[in-house]
Amino acid sequence: MMNIPFSPPDISEDEIAEVVDTLRSGWITTGPKTKKFEQLIAQHCGTKKAVCLSSQTACAEMTLRLLGVGPGDEVIVPTYTYTASASVIYHVGATPVMIDCKENSYEMDYDKLEATITQKTKVIIPVDLAGVVCDYDRIFEIVEKKRAFFTPSNNPIQLALGRIIVMSDAAHAFGASRNGKMCGEIADFTNFSFHAVKNMTTAEGGAATWREIPGIDSNELYRKYMLMTLHGQTKDAFAKDKGTSWEYDVVDTQYKCNMPDVLAAIGLAQLRRYDQMLNRRHELIDRYNKAFEGLDIQVLNHHDENHRSSGHLYFVRFLGKDAAFRNKFYDRMKQKGVTCNVHFKPLPMMAAYKQRGFDIIDYPYAYNMHKNQLTLPMNSVITDEEAQYVIDTFIETYKELT
Repeated sequence: MMNIPFSPPDISEDEIAEVVDTLRSGWITTGPKTKKFEQLIAQHCGTKKAVCLSSQTACAEMTLRLLGVGPGDEVIVPTYTYTASASVIYHVGATPVMIDCKENSYEMDYDKLEATITQKTKVIIPVDLAGVVCDYDRIFEIVEKKRAFFTPSNNPIQLALGRIIVMSDAAHAFGASRNGKMCGEIADFTNFSFHAVKNMTTAEGGAATWREIPGIDSNELYRKYMLMTLHGQTKDAFAKDKGTSWEYDVVDTQYKCNMPDVLAAIGLAQLRRYDQMLNRRHELIDRYNKAFEGLDIQVLNHHDENHRSSGHLYFVRFLGKDAAFRNKFYDRMKQKGVTCNVHFKPLPMMAAYKQRGFDIIDYPYAYNMHKNQLTLPMNSVITDEEAQYVIDTFIETYKELT
């Protein structure tokens, strides 16, 4: 029996050498490698700037704060997502408004999204689940139709855009594309995760990118991110080291969520190998898809002529089955050495959101997607032999239980 972990990190000698070089350099916190990593991320995404922080969550919260979102505002978020998509809304004092899935889809119901917008709506947070980019054409069509509803606060970005802002939770989607555009240049703002289980990692970390906004200087926006994520201090240690004066000021009481060079070093090496890692994931997706043809299951569309996902997660739904079946299937796979996962329990099923008045009964399509969903191990370090073992074990278990 093989032992197949769910999502081990893809770490090569290149990452190790880059980290060792950082440790030997004498500069391990935010410095030259983080700045270089930011430049390369922006280049990869087709944006002018990127900022690297400690997590996708930090990127999302800092972006909401830069957008002036706070008490009295509403932010729309899918029900079918991880808590980080919604918790940041509470962090800034705003109110989350959850949207159910479209029937038989992991994406939110865009018709319900359109109907839910009010004059309090400031931001929509679509989630590029499993690395599949959402239908942003439809989302932007909605925000343009609802321009008359938008009531900007006294915030320069809200005033410049004059409409609801689209801030993507692309925690799963670095490297994905849709209709010829890279994830990172599609939404107004995009927040990535580089956590250990992601398709590109810095162990912990994230990045924010944004489209150019008429009347808003991207260099000034970058400076504001830097102020917010280092206590409101006008110079970080690297700037003081390279400058001619130690003098600095603290212009506001802000936060601490910067990315250090020792983590950016991992990212630099990952980015050099990224195309190879992404191609490997798509090879495995095609292999799984072919092997599972004929089974009464639903899998995600990870690539076609219009889009290519980041290949982050391989979702399976057991059509016509319930949570008890899915859980038994999970247990049986685990007994045979294959560790699977479930993505995700919809937010209204979690205690934190139940306590805030959300009830899964109001989101039936999200529950129906969740109850029979299973995520198979699919990553860039799994071997062909291991992938075949996953396939054989899945098919064997499916036959045993159906």
